[in-house]
Amino acid sequence: MSDFKRQTKTTLQKMMMPRTFFLLVSVLGQLVILIAVISRFNEYFALFYAFSLVLSLVAFLWVVNSRINPAYKIAWIIPIMLFPIFGGLFYLFLGRSKMSRQKAAKMKAHEAKVKEAMKAHEPETRRCLQVMEAHHVEAAVQSRYIADYGGYPPYEKVAGEYLSIGELKFQRLLSELKKAERFIFMEYFIIEEGVMWNQILEVLKEKAAQGVDVRLIYDDMGCLFTLPRDYHSQLESMGIQCGVFNPLIPVLSLRMNHRDHRKITVIDGHTGFTGGINLADEYINEIVKYGHWKDTGIIIKGPAVWNLTVMFLAMWDYLKGLEEDYFQFHPSAHHHHNHNETGVADITDRPGSGADDLPETGFVQPFADSPLDDEPVSETVYLNMIYKAKKSVYITTPYLIIANEMVTALCAAAKGGVDVRIITPHKWDKWYVHVVTRTYYRVLVESGVKIYEYTPGFMHAKTFVVDDLYGVVGTINMDYRSLYLHFECGVWLYHTPSVKELTHDFLDTLKVCHQVTMKDFQQVRWYTTLLGSVLRVFAPML
Repeated sequence: MSDFKRQTKTTLQKMMMPRTFFLLVSVLGQLVILIAVISRFNEYFALFYAFSLVLSLVAFLWVVNSRINPAYKIAWIIPIMLFPIFGGLFYLFLGRSKMSRQKAAKMKAHEAKVKEAMKAHEPETRRCLQVMEAHHVEAAVQSRYIADYGGYPPYEKVAGEYLSIGELKFQRLLSELKKAERFIFMEYFIIEEGVMWNQILEVLKEKAAQGVDVRLIYDDMGCLFTLPRDYHSQLESMGIQCGVFNPLIPVLSLRMNHRDHRKITVIDGHTGFTGGINLADEYINEIVKYGHWKDTGIIIKGPAVWNLTVMFLAMWDYLKGLEEDYFQFHPSAHHHHNHNETGVADITDRPGSGADDLPETGFVQPFADSPLDDEPVSETVYLNMIYKAKKSVYITTPYLIIANEMVTALCAAAKGGVDVRIITPHKWDKWYVHVVTRTYYRVLVESGVKIYEYTPGFMHAKTFVVDDLYGVVGTINMDYRSLYLHFECGVWLYHTPSVKELTHDFLDTLKVCHQVTMKDFQQVRWYTTLLGSVLRVFAPML
């Protein structure tokens, strides 16, 4: 069976799940009623037509004057102009990337608490930046941007372990969860019952029964095909507190552009995980969906985990309508937990590093990116890393659907002699996204960027490594949704052992990849090229 037929069959099966089927029938029913109402009052068609034109004109002007990315503007201007009767209505429902004002204000209030929670770290932040600046001004510039505009400071004396595959993350996660004594915070885009989640759930139930504060957040859209509608209630009955991001309702209200795409685990405030790995069996290759699933993550231990703790609490309090004191979850609030218990005893507790004493462990800076602040933190971090590259830029991403700024940066780096390499999947999870991804290959390859496809299967990892000096491991795809519409997170690394592990893993992965060459473009059929060109116009919506 071909990949296309297999995915079509899987999609149809998912659509027939009770919860999904009910949602689809409800929305389709509302569309039928809407059409029937319009037909019933066809004598008022002229009035409706005039109203639609005015609405489309307003939508057009709104899009043109908005602060969104130009490519995103074009993707909406075209359908509005092509279909003036329904273009304005379509944008009204689907196009607005913002939450309602009330929800946005509520979320921003909790994000403001993040800055308050980080104030106590300001002296240490200044010291870390001074040390970085003395050794590498460009590293300090990058770190200062993340601290000032992302709200999350850098740290030293952090133990980090790069997790090169989902199976390793699963093994380490289970081990660390079993050690929890005070709290476990978990936030994931996708959760699905199976080998991975069932074992994790058993540990969470056991810990909750022991009095550990266990909290879980999942994205309802991400879990549409994987969890039943009332799963949060099932978890609550097990003693696990649960928050659902953007709960789906069977109403033709399309405020679903924002998704919580983060993957975070925090244990007792001293151990944290993030990366691309969700809690489902394909991520650990227990089941095969699109060939071998290549994914990555990172575990950090030490003071930098505070950033991940605060990220989770800001989202949790938003979902639950709480105003908690974040500092009750800071490791310093529990004096009986020392460095030996946090697992970072191998990092000597030296006096403050001076300008000539760059920490052997380097610097670690977990950060979050919100779509509500009009500050594209993730995109800016990526662009800064590319423009600062002197020798190499190595990227893994499941999707390569990028704005002109990113294309220009990658091409400029390659033309300047930087070794720019990108690994994408050979087997896709969404055929239309993969078609659009491949439309970016030619301009990049012509400029000297080396594109590789991961032939064993699906590349889901989201990593950046530059000059074997900087790195990012996180949840951030190279596409419009991750860069502009989703809640995301990552860990910026400078001069850490994990950066070298990133580089080695990337180079090892290349051994099983196919390099895309100009010869490959000659074999692409004309209708595939045409389809890609059409879909690329709407790339920001994919």
